Amino acid sequence: MVTRNPFTPSFGIVPDYLAGRDRVLAEMARAFENGLGDPNLATVIVGPRGSGKTALLACIGDSARDAGWLVVDTIAASGMLEDILQQSAAEASGLVEPKPEKRLTGITVGQLIGFEWAVEDAGQANWRTRMSALLDVLGEHDVGLLITVDEIDPAVDELVQLASIYQLFVRERRNVALVMAGLPKNATDLVDDDRVTFLRRARKRFLNRIADADARRAFRQSFEATGKEIADDLLEKLVDAADGFPYMMQLVGFNVWAESFGKTTVTSEHVERGLTAAREEFTENVLKSTVRDMSKGDLAFARAMVDCGEACTISEVARRMGKGANYASTYKARLLKQGVLTEHDDKTFSFAIPLFREYLAK
Repeated sequence: MVTRNPFTPSFGIVPDYLAGRDRVLAEMARAFENGLGDPNLATVIVGPRGSGKTALLACIGDSARDAGWLVVDTIAASGMLEDILQQSAAEASGLVEPKPEKRLTGITVGQLIGFEWAVEDAGQANWRTRMSALLDVLGEHDVGLLITVDEIDPAVDELVQLASIYQLFVRERRNVALVMAGLPKNATDLVDDDRVTFLRRARKRFLNRIADADARRAFRQSFEATGKEIADDLLEKLVDAADGFPYMMQLVGFNVWAESFGKTTVTSEHVERGLTAAREEFTENVLKSTVRDMSKGDLAFARAMVDCGEACTISEVARRMGKGANYASTYKARLLKQGVLTEHDDKTFSFAIPLFREYLAK
């Protein structure tokens, strides 16, 4: 029986039960088994703050390792290319245990010498040449390489360079996968960059709201795995409070579990105190930072949405702003790219972030 808290609202930590991402993970697992040519090997994960991008990247990395791939993780920042090369070299030299099919049986120091010079003497060759030396060695062992990049930032030149060279690796039929994650605006700006037009054909994974059924199942499994009982009506309060948002779901679960520490039954008092703490943390960590990143026009548009109900139309928001529909549409597009809004099939839209309406109303 698990006695630690199974919920993980900390940045990048994978919870014991990752809700609502089964399909993505299943398709990625098949991609690593299929190898070269599978379209999922070039994937861009898109979602607002708290949507679980980093945790999903970690799970995808685990799936790749299970399939015998090497995995290197980095963020979009200066020095990322050298980081990828050195991580790849370290990972390759450390894999010495025999594994079943498509597993690396061992790379010795002698085999690595072909690209060791590249790490030690970076001035002698460009990054693509040095990386190709590594991939040559991995290719001889039929081992793929997954590169994950978190916090996409199109302003980072090395990220654009990586995406450009990745396209060449694919053309050379190298078994390399590139999975990147970022905020909607940053991901969209990178995909729209004319220097990496091939990314427009990459798989886009938009991390939408987790279905209540999936959230309910994950909450129940998490509590029961630690020997705690929770009544159905209390469980529904947790599901409602999470509102399908992964980070809020972890905050809710973590705080309610912590309130019931040492008890085998979760009570209504535990739930109320836990939900209060979760809302306070969510406000500090997500809502306030989201508002700080918004322009005056963004905020005017968002505040005009507060009183228009669960779903808004552009004409209604424009009227409340005292502006024309074209003017309002500009800010709608901005907020969709930022992940603040979500658009529905009937072209109405609403806030994508839990408690955002209530926060603005204050």
